[in-house]
Amino acid sequence: MSAPGVQSFTKQGWDQVLAKVKRALVYMDAACAESLHWGCGSTRLLEAVGGPACHLREFEPAAVGGGAEQPKAVFVLSCLLKGRTVETLRNIICRSHFQYCVVVTAVDHAVHLTANHVPAAAAAELEGQQPVFEQLEEKLCEWMGNMNYTAKVLHIPLLLAPAAPHLALTPAFASLFPLLPQDVHLLNSARPDKRRLGSLAEVDANALSPELLLQIRCLVSGLSSLCEHLGVREECFAVGSFSRIIAADLANYVPAKNRRKTSAGRASVVFVDRTLDLTGAVGHHGDNLVEKIISVLPQLPGHTNDVMVNMVELTALQNEEENQNMVAPGCLAQSK
Repeated sequence: MSAPGVQSFTKQGWDQVLAKVKRALVYMDAACAESLHWGCGSTRLLEAVGGPACHLREFEPAAVGGGAEQPKAVFVLSCLLKGRTVETLRNIICRSHFQYCVVVTAVDHAVHLTANHVPAAAAAELEGQQPVFEQLEEKLCEWMGNMNYTAKVLHIPLLLAPAAPHLALTPAFASLFPLLPQDVHLLNSARPDKRRLGSLAEVDANALSPELLLQIRCLVSGLSSLCEHLGVREECFAVGSFSRIIAADLANYVPAKNRRKTSAGRASVVFVDRTLDLTGAVGHHGDNLVEKIISVLPQLPGHTNDVMVNMVELTALQNEEENQNMVAPGCLAQSK
């Protein structure tokens, strides 16, 4: 058996999902689709679903519901089960004929407690219980129209999209970006004069918006699950003000504290603000083949880290504009 790593972590998560999808209609958001794309490929999902028809749909408010011949649905989501996400779930289920619903979220139940403003002391007393998930299960049955139908909500850490054995991406956090100097003025607009911030170095978690803090906590939840899979007790280091906040949140995250008490291995985790080296991040120097491919080819729709490769050249079709969409594009991710 190979040593645990980012690929085995992702495979373990998707194996759990694939065990739930037999003969189901599967709804998936873009971030989870990208993790599947890099982790094991959509072919494995379709094989696990079984049947001749394609039962994979994008999770969105306008998504088509399930017909009478489709009683089972599985929703695979990268985000908190709250707000617009729950509204979309309700809308899809209410216009369908489901009798069995499974909702998979990549966000731990502990983060859902935080999102629902449950105090830390009360959350500690709920160890081993999942009231937020249980309440949603009742709602799912209500939306399906029969409280005797089956509903299950569970957490599976689908955080990573492994591009290589030692390189993984986090599609759900593609928009999470370090603070810039001009952001200090925005933060100060909501603070009294006596508590104004002088620079980014003075920014701490108390200065951030609740929405941004929740996004950080979702990332921390996934990273803690990765450390649990690796069996390590992490020591966090940070370069940059925003990275310092994330590192501190991981260090103080209660499930991570409990996990570190029994972890046998050790690891150093270094967080770096990418804005400290913007020249390297935005420059296209053409030093390697991958950089040239990514800078020249168009982005794969719905993805943040892959490109479209025109495959028409490998067919007998003429390479003309009307033929571009007749053949599915190639991409960088490989199924194996």
